[in-house]
Amino acid sequence: MTDWDSERGRSLRASAGDLARTALTNVVREYPHHESHWHFEGVPIATPRLSHPCFYGSFDWHSCVEMFWVLVRLLRHRPELVPAEEIRRTLDDHLTVEALAGEVAFFTPEEHRTTQRPYGWSALLELTFELVTWDDPDAARWSTGLQELSAVFVTRYLGWLPQATYPIRYGIHENGAFGLSRALPYAGHLADRGDPRLLRVITETAWRWFGADHDYPGSWEPSGADFLSPALAEAELMTHLLSATEFADWLERFLPGIAGREPATLFTPATVTDPTDGQMAHLHGLNLHRAWCWDRLARALPGGDDRIPAMFDTAQAHTRASLPQTTGGPYTVEHFLAYYALLLLS
Repeated sequence: MTDWDSERGRSLRASAGDLARTALTNVVREYPHHESHWHFEGVPIATPRLSHPCFYGSFDWHSCVEMFWVLVRLLRHRPELVPAEEIRRTLDDHLTVEALAGEVAFFTPEEHRTTQRPYGWSALLELTFELVTWDDPDAARWSTGLQELSAVFVTRYLGWLPQATYPIRYGIHENGAFGLSRALPYAGHLADRGDPRLLRVITETAWRWFGADHDYPGSWEPSGADFLSPALAEAELMTHLLSATEFADWLERFLPGIAGREPATLFTPATVTDPTDGQMAHLHGLNLHRAWCWDRLARALPGGDDRIPAMFDTAQAHTRASLPQTTGGPYTVEHFLAYYALLLLS
C-alpha cells in the first residue's frame, strides 16, 4: 500500500459520516432548485416534488441522483462509518416503485428526450448498477423501479449515440467521455445478462470519438466553470477499453510530457476565489475529478511506468486542495461535491 492509498483510507474514515449527513439532508431539500427543460404555453410549471417524486432535492435532478449514489455506496461498502438505519429509511421512503414510476412518466415523453443528456442519464445508470449488483434484500427492492427508469435512458442512449457524429468535450454536464464512463458498468451488467446493445454502442462510440486523438491541448484547461477535466475524462474512459500496454501507448500519444508534469495546468490545482459563486465553485469539483482521474490513469499503466509518480503526487495535491471544502460550506458546493469526494475516496 502506498502513502497515497493510506491517505485516501484515512480521509474516507474521517469524512464518511459528514458525506452521508450531507446527502441525507440534500435529498429532501426541495428548494432552491434548478431545472432546465422545455416549457410550453398553457402548461403549468410543476413544483420539483410533483415533477420528480423521487429525485426532487439537491438543487437539481442529477445531483439528487448522485446524492442517492453516495448513500447507497456508503451503506453498501462502509456501513460502520455512517448512520445505516437512517439511510435505509430514506431509501425506503424514496426508492419506491410508485415514486420511480413518476420519474418514468416525466422522462418518457418526446419533449424530454434530451433532458439530462448524458450526465443525468449516466448518474441514474450508475446508481442502478450499485443497487442491482448488491446482494441485499432491500437493495433488490429499491432497484426494481430504478431498472424501469434505467431502461428509459438505455433506450435514449441507443437512439442518440449512433447519430452523435462529434463528441462534446467541455468540462461540464454535457461532456461525452464522463457520461460514457459512468454508463459502462451498467452496460456491462446488461451484457452479462444477454443484452449487449448498450455496451456495444458505448464501446464503438468511444473509439469513434477518441481512439485516434493525439497531442491534446491540455494547457487550455481549465475553463472558469469546469467541474470535469475534458482531457482526463477522455483518458479515464480509454482505461476501460485498452490493456495496460495499449493504454500506455495511447496515453503517450494523447498527452505527451506527463512524466515531466507537462502541461503544467493539468498538474496544478484550480483556485476557487469565491465559493459562494455557483460557477466558480464548480472548480472544487474539477480538482476532485482530476484527482480521481490521475489515480485511475496511474493504476491502469504497467507497473514501473515513469509517469506513475507524477500522477499519484498530483492526485494528492488536488485532493488536499478541495476535499476539505466538500461539506459545511455554501449550498453551491454542498449540493453536488460529496459525489466527487466519494468517487475519489471509494
